[in-house]
Amino acid sequence: MFELVIGLEVHAQLNTKTKLFCSCLTSYGSVPNKHTCPVCLGLPGALPKVNKAAVSKALKLATAIDATKNNNSIFERKNYFYPDSPVGYQISQLERPIVEFGEIKIKDKENSDKIIRINRAHLEVDAGKSTHFNGYSLIDLNRAGTPLLEIVTEPDFSNSTEVGNYLKKLQSIVRYLDIGNANMEEGSFRCDVNISIRPLGSKELFTRVEIKNMNSIKFIEKAIAYEFDRQVEAWEDNTYETQVRQETRLFNTDTLQTKSMRSKEDANDYRYFPDPDLLEITIPRNMIEESNVIPEMPDKKVERYTNEYKLNKEEAERIVQDITLNTSFEYLIEQGAKPKTALTWLVVELVGRLNKRHTNIKDSSITMETLSALISNIESKNISSSSGKVILDYLFDNEDRDIEVIIKKLNLKQINNDDLIIDILNDLIKSNPDMVNEYKAGKKKVIGSFVGQIMKKTNGQANPQRASELVLEKLK
Repeated sequence: MFELVIGLEVHAQLNTKTKLFCSCLTSYGSVPNKHTCPVCLGLPGALPKVNKAAVSKALKLATAIDATKNNNSIFERKNYFYPDSPVGYQISQLERPIVEFGEIKIKDKENSDKIIRINRAHLEVDAGKSTHFNGYSLIDLNRAGTPLLEIVTEPDFSNSTEVGNYLKKLQSIVRYLDIGNANMEEGSFRCDVNISIRPLGSKELFTRVEIKNMNSIKFIEKAIAYEFDRQVEAWEDNTYETQVRQETRLFNTDTLQTKSMRSKEDANDYRYFPDPDLLEITIPRNMIEESNVIPEMPDKKVERYTNEYKLNKEEAERIVQDITLNTSFEYLIEQGAKPKTALTWLVVELVGRLNKRHTNIKDSSITMETLSALISNIESKNISSSSGKVILDYLFDNEDRDIEVIIKKLNLKQINNDDLIIDILNDLIKSNPDMVNEYKAGKKKVIGSFVGQIMKKTNGQANPQRASELVLEKLK
Protein backbone atom coordinates (compact mmCIF):
# COMPACT_ATOMS: atom_id res chain seq x y z
CA MET A 1 0.00 0.00 0.00
CA PHE A 2 1.22 3.46 -0.91
CA GLU A 3 0.25 7.00 -0.11
CA LEU A 4 0.57 10.24 -2.03
CA VAL A 5 2.76 13.14 -0.94
CA ILE A 6 1.92 16.38 -2.74
CA GLY A 7 3.19 19.95 -2.56
CA LEU A 8 1.98 22.88 -4.63
CA GLU A 9 3.51 25.98 -6.16
CA VAL A 10 0.77 28.40 -7.19
CA HIS A 11 1.53 31.40 -9.38
CA ALA A 12 -1.07 34.09 -8.72
CA GLN A 13 -0.92 37.06 -11.08
CA LEU A 14 -1.31 40.31 -9.16
CA ASN A 15 -3.82 42.86 -10.45
CA THR A 16 -1.50 45.86 -10.47
CA LYS A 17 -2.00 48.49 -13.16
CA THR A 18 1.60 48.20 -14.31
CA LYS A 19 4.25 45.49 -14.47
CA LEU A 20 6.57 44.57 -11.62
CA PHE A 21 9.64 46.52 -12.75
CA CYS A 22 8.42 48.99 -15.38
CA SER A 23 5.50 51.30 -16.16
CA CYS A 24 4.02 49.16 -18.96
CA LEU A 25 0.35 48.36 -18.44
CA THR A 26 -0.66 44.86 -17.45
CA SER A 27 -3.35 43.54 -19.75
CA TYR A 28 -5.18 40.48 -20.96
CA GLY A 29 -6.22 40.08 -24.57
CA SER A 30 -4.51 43.23 -25.88
CA VAL A 31 -2.86 43.54 -29.29
CA PRO A 32 0.36 41.45 -29.13
CA ASN A 33 3.48 43.32 -27.98
CA LYS A 34 1.59 46.57 -27.41
CA HIS A 35 2.59 46.90 -23.75
CA THR A 36 6.38 46.61 -23.87
CA CYS A 37 9.35 48.86 -23.14
CA PRO A 38 13.17 48.64 -22.89
CA VAL A 39 12.90 47.11 -19.40
CA CYS A 40 10.57 44.20 -20.21
CA LEU A 41 12.27 43.73 -23.60
CA GLY A 42 15.64 43.38 -21.85
CA LEU A 43 17.37 46.10 -23.86
CA PRO A 44 20.90 47.14 -22.78
CA GLY A 45 21.02 49.92 -20.19
CA ALA A 46 17.35 49.58 -19.08
CA LEU A 47 16.98 49.73 -15.30
CA PRO A 48 14.12 48.07 -13.38
CA LYS A 49 12.26 49.71 -10.48
CA VAL A 50 10.08 47.80 -8.01
CA ASN A 51 6.31 48.31 -8.19
CA LYS A 52 5.21 49.38 -4.69
CA ALA A 53 1.64 48.15 -5.28
CA ALA A 54 2.89 44.60 -5.89
CA VAL A 55 4.80 44.65 -2.59
CA SER A 56 1.68 45.91 -0.79
CA LYS A 57 -0.47 43.12 -2.24
CA ALA A 58 2.05 40.47 -1.17
CA LEU A 59 1.97 41.84 2.37
CA LYS A 60 -1.83 41.66 2.44
CA LEU A 61 -1.67 37.96 1.59
CA ALA A 62 0.76 37.51 4.50
CA THR A 63 -1.82 39.03 6.85
CA ALA A 64 -4.59 36.77 5.50
CA ILE A 65 -2.58 33.55 6.00
CA ASP A 66 -0.96 34.64 9.29
CA ALA A 67 2.52 34.58 7.76
CA THR A 68 5.80 36.33 8.53
CA LYS A 69 6.45 39.58 6.67
CA ASN A 70 10.13 40.10 5.97
CA ASN A 71 10.96 43.78 6.38
CA ASN A 72 14.05 43.25 4.24
CA SER A 73 13.93 41.08 1.14
CA ILE A 74 15.99 40.84 -2.02
CA PHE A 75 15.51 39.98 -5.68
CA GLU A 76 17.74 37.47 -7.47
CA ARG A 77 18.26 36.56 -11.06
CA LYS A 78 17.22 33.01 -11.87
CA ASN A 79 19.20 32.19 -14.97
CA TYR A 80 17.67 29.96 -17.63
CA PHE A 81 16.84 30.24 -21.31
CA TYR A 82 13.21 30.68 -22.21
CA PRO A 83 12.24 31.77 -25.72
CA ASP A 84 9.56 34.21 -24.54
CA SER A 85 11.73 35.73 -21.79
CA PRO A 86 13.94 38.23 -23.67
CA VAL A 87 16.20 39.15 -20.72
CA GLY A 88 17.58 35.60 -20.47
CA TYR A 89 16.73 35.26 -16.77
CA GLN A 90 13.80 35.62 -14.39
CA ILE A 91 13.84 38.14 -11.55
CA SER A 92 12.61 36.21 -8.52
CA GLN A 93 13.28 35.76 -4.78
CA LEU A 94 15.19 32.84 -3.26
CA GLU A 95 17.15 33.61 -0.09
CA ARG A 96 14.88 36.25 1.47
CA PRO A 97 11.33 36.15 0.10
CA ILE A 98 8.86 38.83 1.12
CA VAL A 99 6.50 36.33 2.87
CA GLU A 100 7.28 33.14 4.81
CA PHE A 101 5.71 30.57 7.13
CA GLY A 102 1.95 30.92 6.89
CA GLU A 103 -0.93 28.47 6.91
CA ILE A 104 -4.28 27.89 5.24
CA LYS A 105 -7.09 25.78 6.70
CA ILE A 106 -8.91 23.47 4.29
CA LYS A 107 -11.24 20.47 4.37
CA ASP A 108 -9.72 17.01 3.96
CA LYS A 109 -11.33 14.03 2.25
CA GLU A 110 -13.45 13.30 5.35
CA ASN A 111 -14.58 16.96 5.49
CA SER A 112 -12.53 17.60 8.64
CA ASP A 113 -10.33 20.66 9.10
CA LYS A 114 -6.70 20.35 7.98
CA ILE A 115 -3.88 22.90 8.11
CA ILE A 116 -1.70 23.33 5.03
CA ARG A 117 1.65 24.95 5.84
CA ILE A 118 2.83 27.71 3.53
CA ASN A 119 6.61 27.68 3.17
CA ARG A 120 6.86 31.00 1.34
CA ALA A 121 5.26 33.48 -1.03
CA HIS A 122 7.67 35.42 -3.19
CA LEU A 123 7.45 38.01 -5.95
CA GLU A 124 8.68 37.30 -9.46
CA VAL A 125 8.01 38.26 -13.06
CA ASP A 126 6.00 36.29 -15.57
CA ALA A 127 7.34 35.33 -19.00
CA GLY A 128 5.71 36.19 -22.31
CA LYS A 129 3.49 33.92 -24.34
CA SER A 130 4.45 31.65 -27.25
CA THR A 131 1.92 30.61 -29.87
CA HIS A 132 3.05 27.69 -32.02
CA PHE A 133 2.06 26.96 -35.60
CA ASN A 134 3.33 24.47 -38.16
CA GLY A 135 7.03 25.16 -38.42
CA TYR A 136 7.17 28.50 -36.61
CA SER A 137 6.22 30.33 -33.40
CA LEU A 138 4.96 33.79 -32.51
CA ILE A 139 6.05 35.61 -29.35
CA ASP A 140 3.80 38.03 -27.45
CA LEU A 141 5.67 39.92 -24.70
CA ASN A 142 2.69 41.77 -23.24
CA ARG A 143 2.74 39.40 -20.26
CA ALA A 144 6.52 39.54 -19.81
CA GLY A 145 7.26 41.37 -16.56
CA THR A 146 3.75 40.99 -15.12
CA PRO A 147 3.97 40.54 -11.33
CA LEU A 148 3.41 37.06 -9.94
CA LEU A 149 3.15 35.95 -6.34
CA GLU A 150 4.38 32.37 -6.12
CA ILE A 151 2.83 30.65 -3.10
CA VAL A 152 4.70 27.48 -2.11
CA THR A 153 3.31 24.89 0.29
CA GLU A 154 4.99 22.19 2.31
CA PRO A 155 4.27 18.62 1.05
CA ASP A 156 1.14 18.42 3.22
CA PHE A 157 -1.45 17.06 0.75
CA SER A 158 -2.43 13.39 0.76
CA ASN A 159 -4.96 13.28 -2.09
CA SER A 160 -6.43 15.25 -4.97
CA THR A 161 -9.54 16.24 -2.97
CA GLU A 162 -7.36 18.23 -0.57
CA VAL A 163 -5.53 19.80 -3.49
CA GLY A 164 -8.80 20.91 -5.09
CA ASN A 165 -10.11 22.29 -1.79
CA TYR A 166 -6.86 24.20 -1.21
CA LEU A 167 -6.87 25.76 -4.67
CA LYS A 168 -10.49 26.89 -4.27
CA LYS A 169 -9.69 28.31 -0.83
CA LEU A 170 -6.60 30.14 -2.08
CA GLN A 171 -8.58 31.50 -5.04
CA SER A 172 -11.19 32.91 -2.68
CA ILE A 173 -8.50 34.48 -0.45
CA VAL A 174 -6.86 36.18 -3.44
CA ARG A 175 -10.23 37.47 -4.65
CA TYR A 176 -11.45 38.67 -1.25
CA LEU A 177 -8.17 40.55 -0.78
CA ASP A 178 -8.63 41.96 -4.30
CA ILE A 179 -4.97 41.33 -5.13
CA GLY A 180 -5.75 39.30 -8.27
CA ASN A 181 -8.64 37.77 -10.20
CA ALA A 182 -7.31 34.19 -9.79
CA ASN A 183 -8.92 33.11 -13.07
CA MET A 184 -7.39 29.80 -14.09
CA GLU A 185 -8.88 30.02 -17.58
CA GLU A 186 -6.95 33.26 -18.22
CA GLY A 187 -3.72 31.80 -16.90
CA SER A 188 -3.61 34.26 -14.00
CA PHE A 189 -3.75 31.42 -11.46
CA ARG A 190 -1.48 28.54 -12.44
CA CYS A 191 -0.22 25.62 -10.45
CA ASP A 192 2.87 23.38 -10.45
CA VAL A 193 2.13 20.07 -8.71
CA ASN A 194 4.95 18.17 -7.00
CA ILE A 195 4.09 14.49 -6.53
CA SER A 196 5.81 11.57 -4.88
CA ILE A 197 4.71 8.32 -3.26
CA ARG A 198 5.85 6.36 -0.24
CA PRO A 199 4.84 3.15 1.55
CA LEU A 200 1.84 3.73 3.79
CA GLY A 201 3.01 4.82 7.23
CA SER A 202 6.50 5.88 6.10
CA LYS A 203 7.74 9.40 6.89
CA GLU A 204 10.49 9.40 4.29
CA LEU A 205 10.23 11.67 1.23
CA PHE A 206 11.09 9.97 -2.05
CA THR A 207 11.74 11.30 -5.56
CA ARG A 208 9.28 14.00 -6.53
CA VAL A 209 8.00 14.75 -10.00
CA GLU A 210 6.78 18.22 -10.95
CA ILE A 211 3.79 18.61 -13.25
CA LYS A 212 4.09 22.08 -14.73
CA ASN A 213 1.62 24.88 -15.52
CA MET A 214 -1.71 23.31 -14.63
CA ASN A 215 -4.69 25.68 -14.92
CA SER A 216 -7.67 23.41 -14.30
CA ILE A 217 -8.62 21.75 -11.01
CA LYS A 218 -10.32 18.93 -12.91
CA PHE A 219 -7.18 18.15 -14.90
CA ILE A 220 -4.95 18.56 -11.83
CA GLU A 221 -6.96 15.80 -10.15
CA LYS A 222 -6.64 13.57 -13.21
CA ALA A 223 -2.89 14.25 -13.48
CA ILE A 224 -2.41 13.30 -9.82
CA ALA A 225 -4.36 10.06 -10.34
CA TYR A 226 -2.28 9.12 -13.40
CA GLU A 227 1.04 9.97 -11.77
CA PHE A 228 0.18 8.00 -8.62
CA ASP A 229 -0.61 4.90 -10.68
CA ARG A 230 2.57 5.35 -12.78
CA GLN A 231 4.83 5.64 -9.75
CA VAL A 232 3.20 2.77 -7.86
CA GLU A 233 3.52 0.51 -10.91
CA ALA A 234 7.21 1.41 -11.23
CA TRP A 235 7.80 0.67 -7.52
CA GLU A 236 6.07 -2.71 -7.70
CA ASP A 237 7.95 -3.61 -10.92
CA ASN A 238 11.29 -2.70 -9.32
CA THR A 239 11.85 -0.01 -11.97
CA TYR A 240 11.26 2.96 -9.63
CA GLU A 241 14.83 4.27 -9.78
CA THR A 242 14.86 4.38 -13.57
CA GLN A 243 11.25 5.34 -14.26
CA VAL A 244 10.69 7.93 -11.50
CA ARG A 245 13.29 10.67 -11.72
CA GLN A 246 13.40 14.23 -10.44
CA GLU A 247 11.95 15.85 -13.53
CA THR A 248 9.36 18.22 -14.90
CA ARG A 249 6.46 16.60 -16.73
CA LEU A 250 3.56 17.98 -18.75
CA PHE A 251 -0.01 16.70 -18.62
CA ASN A 252 -1.74 15.87 -21.91
CA THR A 253 -5.44 16.76 -21.55
CA ASP A 254 -6.36 14.50 -24.49
CA THR A 255 -4.63 11.31 -23.35
CA LEU A 256 -4.90 12.17 -19.63
CA GLN A 257 -1.26 11.15 -19.21
CA THR A 258 1.90 12.93 -18.07
CA LYS A 259 4.97 13.11 -20.30
CA SER A 260 8.57 13.95 -19.49
CA MET A 261 9.54 17.53 -20.41
CA ARG A 262 13.00 17.96 -18.87
CA SER A 263 15.06 16.95 -15.85
CA LYS A 264 14.15 19.01 -12.79
CA GLU A 265 16.89 21.46 -11.87
CA ASP A 266 18.02 22.21 -8.34
CA ALA A 267 18.44 25.81 -7.16
CA ASN A 268 22.18 25.82 -7.86
CA ASP A 269 21.53 24.88 -11.49
CA TYR A 270 19.83 28.24 -12.00
CA ARG A 271 22.94 30.13 -10.80
CA TYR A 272 20.93 32.49 -8.60
CA PHE A 273 22.67 35.72 -7.67
CA PRO A 274 21.38 39.06 -6.30
CA ASP A 275 20.10 41.33 -9.07
CA PRO A 276 22.72 44.09 -9.35
CA ASP A 277 20.15 46.61 -10.68
CA LEU A 278 17.70 46.26 -7.77
CA LEU A 279 18.27 47.49 -4.24
CA GLU A 280 17.23 45.48 -1.20
CA ILE A 281 13.58 46.09 -0.37
CA THR A 282 13.17 47.75 3.00
CA ILE A 283 9.50 48.00 3.96
CA PRO A 284 8.61 51.04 6.09
CA ARG A 285 6.57 50.62 9.28
CA ASN A 286 3.53 52.48 7.91
CA MET A 287 3.35 50.10 4.93
CA ILE A 288 3.40 47.10 7.28
CA GLU A 289 0.63 48.66 9.38
CA GLU A 290 -1.48 49.40 6.28
CA SER A 291 -1.14 45.77 5.16
CA ASN A 292 -2.56 44.61 8.49
CA VAL A 293 -5.95 46.04 7.51
CA ILE A 294 -7.64 43.58 5.17
CA PRO A 295 -11.25 42.72 4.27
CA GLU A 296 -13.11 40.01 6.18
CA MET A 297 -11.74 36.66 5.00
CA PRO A 298 -13.85 33.57 4.13
CA ASP A 299 -13.23 31.72 7.44
CA LYS A 300 -14.23 34.79 9.45
CA LYS A 301 -17.36 35.21 7.34
CA VAL A 302 -18.36 31.59 7.96
CA GLU A 303 -17.92 32.12 11.69
CA ARG A 304 -20.00 35.32 11.62
CA TYR A 305 -22.77 33.85 9.47
CA THR A 306 -23.18 30.84 11.76
CA ASN A 307 -23.17 32.94 14.94
CA GLU A 308 -24.99 36.09 13.82
CA TYR A 309 -27.26 34.82 11.03
CA LYS A 310 -27.78 31.30 12.44
CA LEU A 311 -26.89 29.62 9.15
CA ASN A 312 -25.47 26.14 9.45
CA LYS A 313 -21.81 25.72 8.54
CA GLU A 314 -22.50 24.10 5.17
CA GLU A 315 -24.81 26.98 4.17
CA ALA A 316 -22.27 29.58 5.29
CA GLU A 317 -19.42 27.87 3.44
CA ARG A 318 -21.53 27.68 0.28
CA ILE A 319 -22.18 31.43 0.44
CA VAL A 320 -18.54 32.48 0.99
CA GLN A 321 -16.99 30.08 -1.53
CA ASP A 322 -17.82 32.41 -4.44
CA ILE A 323 -17.11 36.11 -3.91
CA THR A 324 -19.83 37.19 -6.36
CA LEU A 325 -22.37 35.02 -4.54
CA ASN A 326 -21.19 36.42 -1.22
CA THR A 327 -21.40 40.04 -2.39
CA SER A 328 -24.94 39.36 -3.63
CA PHE A 329 -25.94 37.76 -0.32
CA GLU A 330 -24.61 40.66 1.73
CA TYR A 331 -26.38 43.16 -0.54
CA LEU A 332 -29.70 41.39 0.08
CA ILE A 333 -29.08 41.47 3.84
CA GLU A 334 -28.24 45.20 3.68
CA GLN A 335 -31.54 45.80 1.90
CA GLY A 336 -33.41 44.21 4.78
CA ALA A 337 -33.83 40.56 3.74
CA LYS A 338 -33.73 37.96 6.49
CA PRO A 339 -30.57 35.80 6.16
CA LYS A 340 -32.42 32.49 5.67
CA THR A 341 -34.77 34.05 3.12
CA ALA A 342 -31.86 35.66 1.24
CA LEU A 343 -30.04 32.30 1.21
CA THR A 344 -33.07 30.43 -0.15
CA TRP A 345 -33.93 32.88 -2.91
CA LEU A 346 -30.34 33.50 -3.94
CA VAL A 347 -28.83 30.02 -3.83
CA VAL A 348 -31.77 27.64 -4.22
CA GLU A 349 -34.11 29.64 -6.45
CA LEU A 350 -31.95 32.04 -8.50
CA VAL A 351 -28.68 30.07 -8.78
CA GLY A 352 -30.66 26.86 -9.30
CA ARG A 353 -32.36 28.39 -12.33
CA LEU A 354 -29.09 29.90 -13.57
CA ASN A 355 -27.37 26.51 -13.40
CA LYS A 356 -30.09 24.96 -15.55
CA ARG A 357 -29.45 27.72 -18.09
CA HIS A 358 -25.66 27.16 -17.87
CA THR A 359 -24.96 30.72 -16.76
CA ASN A 360 -23.99 32.53 -13.54
CA ILE A 361 -24.85 35.54 -11.40
CA LYS A 362 -22.34 37.79 -13.17
CA ASP A 363 -24.02 37.23 -16.52
CA SER A 364 -27.58 37.03 -15.21
CA SER A 365 -30.17 39.49 -16.51
CA ILE A 366 -31.76 39.47 -13.03
CA THR A 367 -29.98 42.00 -10.83
CA MET A 368 -29.75 41.92 -7.05
CA GLU A 369 -31.94 45.03 -6.95
CA THR A 370 -34.71 43.08 -8.68
CA LEU A 371 -34.25 40.01 -6.47
CA SER A 372 -34.26 42.24 -3.38
CA ALA A 373 -37.59 43.78 -4.44
CA LEU A 374 -39.03 40.29 -4.98
CA ILE A 375 -37.88 39.09 -1.53
CA SER A 376 -39.28 42.25 0.07
CA ASN A 377 -42.73 41.51 -1.37
CA ILE A 378 -42.56 37.93 -0.10
CA GLU A 379 -41.46 38.88 3.41
CA SER A 380 -44.13 41.58 3.65
CA LYS A 381 -46.71 38.94 2.58
CA ASN A 382 -47.68 40.99 -0.43
CA ILE A 383 -47.18 37.79 -2.44
CA SER A 384 -46.74 34.15 -1.48
CA SER A 385 -43.54 32.13 -1.95
CA SER A 386 -45.18 30.16 -4.76
CA SER A 387 -46.08 33.43 -6.50
CA GLY A 388 -42.47 34.53 -6.01
CA LYS A 389 -41.31 31.49 -7.98
CA VAL A 390 -43.78 32.31 -10.74
CA ILE A 391 -42.40 35.87 -10.90
CA LEU A 392 -38.80 34.61 -10.95
CA ASP A 393 -39.58 32.36 -13.90
CA TYR A 394 -41.35 35.30 -15.58
CA LEU A 395 -38.25 37.47 -15.13
CA PHE A 396 -36.13 35.00 -17.07
CA ASP A 397 -38.46 35.10 -20.06
CA ASN A 398 -39.43 38.77 -20.09
CA GLU A 399 -37.76 42.17 -19.94
CA ASP A 400 -40.08 43.60 -17.25
CA ARG A 401 -38.19 44.35 -14.04
CA ASP A 402 -40.66 46.31 -11.89
CA ILE A 403 -41.87 43.72 -9.36
CA GLU A 404 -44.94 45.74 -8.33
CA VAL A 405 -46.04 46.04 -11.96
CA ILE A 406 -45.48 42.32 -12.55
CA ILE A 407 -47.56 41.41 -9.47
CA LYS A 408 -50.49 43.41 -10.83
CA LYS A 409 -49.97 42.16 -14.36
CA LEU A 410 -50.04 38.50 -13.28
CA ASN A 411 -52.70 39.11 -10.60
CA LEU A 412 -50.53 37.54 -7.88
CA LYS A 413 -51.19 39.85 -4.95
CA GLN A 414 -51.66 37.69 -1.86
CA ILE A 415 -55.07 37.57 -0.18
CA ASN A 416 -54.71 38.26 3.55
CA ASN A 417 -58.44 38.92 4.08
CA ASP A 418 -59.64 36.48 6.76
CA ASP A 419 -63.32 36.98 5.91
CA LEU A 420 -62.79 35.99 2.28
CA ILE A 421 -60.79 32.90 3.24
CA ILE A 422 -63.37 31.91 5.88
CA ASP A 423 -66.21 32.20 3.33
CA ILE A 424 -64.38 29.82 0.99
CA LEU A 425 -63.56 27.49 3.90
CA ASN A 426 -67.19 27.35 5.11
CA ASP A 427 -68.31 26.28 1.63
CA LEU A 428 -65.60 23.60 1.54
CA ILE A 429 -66.60 22.23 4.95
CA LYS A 430 -70.26 22.02 3.94
CA SER A 431 -69.46 20.22 0.70
CA ASN A 432 -66.86 17.85 2.22
CA PRO A 433 -68.36 16.33 5.39
CA ASP A 434 -66.32 13.15 4.89
CA MET A 435 -63.09 15.14 5.21
CA VAL A 436 -64.37 16.71 8.46
CA ASN A 437 -65.10 13.26 9.85
CA GLU A 438 -61.65 12.06 8.82
CA TYR A 439 -60.09 14.94 10.77
CA LYS A 440 -62.18 14.04 13.82
CA ALA A 441 -60.93 10.48 13.43
CA GLY A 442 -57.35 11.75 13.78
CA LYS A 443 -56.25 12.21 10.18
CA LYS A 444 -54.36 15.51 10.37
CA LYS A 445 -53.47 15.42 6.65
CA VAL A 446 -56.98 16.69 5.98
CA ILE A 447 -55.79 20.18 6.97
CA GLY A 448 -53.42 20.22 4.00
CA SER A 449 -56.20 19.11 1.66
CA PHE A 450 -58.43 22.00 2.76
CA VAL A 451 -55.55 24.50 2.39
CA GLY A 452 -54.81 23.13 -1.08
CA GLN A 453 -58.42 23.67 -2.17
CA ILE A 454 -58.42 27.20 -0.76
CA MET A 455 -55.23 27.96 -2.73
CA LYS A 456 -56.81 26.52 -5.86
CA LYS A 457 -59.99 28.59 -5.51
CA THR A 458 -57.93 31.78 -4.99
CA ASN A 459 -55.54 31.01 -7.86
CA GLY A 460 -52.73 30.63 -5.35
CA GLN A 461 -53.25 34.10 -3.90
CA ALA A 462 -54.46 33.19 -0.40
CA ASN A 463 -51.88 33.41 2.37
CA PRO A 464 -51.17 29.68 2.87
CA GLN A 465 -49.97 30.11 6.45
CA ARG A 466 -53.08 32.08 7.45
CA ALA A 467 -55.30 29.65 5.55
CA SER A 468 -53.78 26.74 7.51
CA GLU A 469 -54.40 28.55 10.80
CA LEU A 470 -58.04 29.26 9.90
CA VAL A 471 -58.66 25.67 8.77
CA LEU A 472 -57.32 24.38 12.08
CA GLU A 473 -59.49 26.82 14.05
CA LYS A 474 -62.64 25.84 12.10
CA LEU A 475 -62.07 22.09 12.33
CA LYS A 476 -61.48 22.30 16.05
